[in-house]
Amino acid sequence: MTSPSTLTRSAEQLHTAVRWTRAQWLLLMVVCTVLALDGLDVSMVGVALPSIGHELHLGTDSLQWIVSAYVLGYGSLLLLGGRLADLLGRRRIFLIALTVFAAASLLGGLVNDPTLLIATRFVKGLAAAFTAPTGFSIITTNFAEGRERNKALSIFTTFGASGFSLGLVVGGS
Repeated sequence: MTSPSTLTRSAEQLHTAVRWTRAQWLLLMVVCTVLALDGLDVSMVGVALPSIGHELHLGTDSLQWIVSAYVLGYGSLLLLGGRLADLLGRRRIFLIALTVFAAASLLGGLVNDPTLLIATRFVKGLAAAFTAPTGFSIITTNFAEGRERNKALSIFTTFGASGFSLGLVVGGS
């Protein structure tokens, strides 16, 4: 049976706010924003496909590759992304992948050639395969196990889901 003092301590722990440093908040917001952008990129292109097809004079077969290239790049290296971050350093891998993602996004927005667009989508998927698991790993190593880490991970996954949802809205504008 549980003693009254144990119940009191448990109730107090539930109401104790998780306190993070400014650096932890900044770190969390960076990795969350990047995960949201990963999700945004996947979902928003699906809604924009008719416009892309019209502008670039593409058939359905080519349009499918615009979506598939990203997912193929993402899925093919997702497991390797986390492992490489462990071996070579989380910060280094995260920043390199973020830079590659940004460069491929910029290039993808500027190209008028379907093949180059598909290639940039593939590269963005590859980069996202490194940012997502590395961001997760950054959180698990920078936030204390327990309530602190659980809260950080719940915020992280909420941002990821929000990115997917927001992409459906933004892609249609």
